[in-house]
Amino acid sequence: MTVPALTAIHLYPVKSMAGEAPGEAVVEPWGLAGDRRWTAVRPDGRFLTQRQLPRLALAAAHPLPGGGGRISGPGAGTLDVPVPCAGERGTLRVTLFRDGAEAVPAGPDADAWLTDYLGTPARLVHMDDPAVRRPVDPDYARPGDRVSFADGFPLLLTAQSSLDALNSWVSEGRHAGEGPLPMDRFRPNVVVSGTPPWAEDGWRRVRLGEAVFRVAKPCGRCVVTTTDQRTGVRGHEPLHTLGRRRRRTAGLVFGQNLIPEHPGALRLGDPVEVLA
Repeated sequence: MTVPALTAIHLYPVKSMAGEAPGEAVVEPWGLAGDRRWTAVRPDGRFLTQRQLPRLALAAAHPLPGGGGRISGPGAGTLDVPVPCAGERGTLRVTLFRDGAEAVPAGPDADAWLTDYLGTPARLVHMDDPAVRRPVDPDYARPGDRVSFADGFPLLLTAQSSLDALNSWVSEGRHAGEGPLPMDRFRPNVVVSGTPPWAEDGWRRVRLGEAVFRVAKPCGRCVVTTTDQRTGVRGHEPLHTLGRRRRRTAGLVFGQNLIPEHPGALRLGDPVEVLA
């Protein structure tokens, strides 16, 4: 009998850029340590993602000691960005969907790099204190639940068996030539293996390694999933197939959003225990 286990960990220092796949990570109340603490925004503070600018997929962000980051992109070179200080730079109101949060501008060098790389005015900002900056959607949260610059929840879980099932459907459909799709299309934080396809739909609480999570809601998917993370080219899948097979109240769903109940360490190979 296969024991369900954690088989991949992903963190993305800058929202919508390529990230890291470490062998272990620390779960903080607002997500994996170092995950999506930075984001690109328009000069007015409205966030920028692959939804508007698929070229962001080709940029990479690597964490540096102390919380800073190293960003790089095709034709743009590399820039090390230290953690900015709110006392020196002030804060900028960042708008993400219908909510907002205060963030600290990274400074003119980072803004110039992003603007040149994206071909549109942009700024890089940092969430200095996730404990107070941005609450989780109150429809799914408990008092004190917080999130970084992730779309809405601290972590996203996906299952390899469910991707295999989805790819089987894609292979039978109108856009079969676009498959099989890799897991990076869905930009998860944690990937589990050894579970039946779609078993995660029924989970309410789960333990991964030392950490325990509430399963908040299925993740409704957007156009980012149709973007090849290595080329920035968009297709039709998986949204075409999800629209036929996985349409729910939450949208076209794949994966589950998690909220940490008990933070702790995660390591590849950790067992997955469904608690409820």
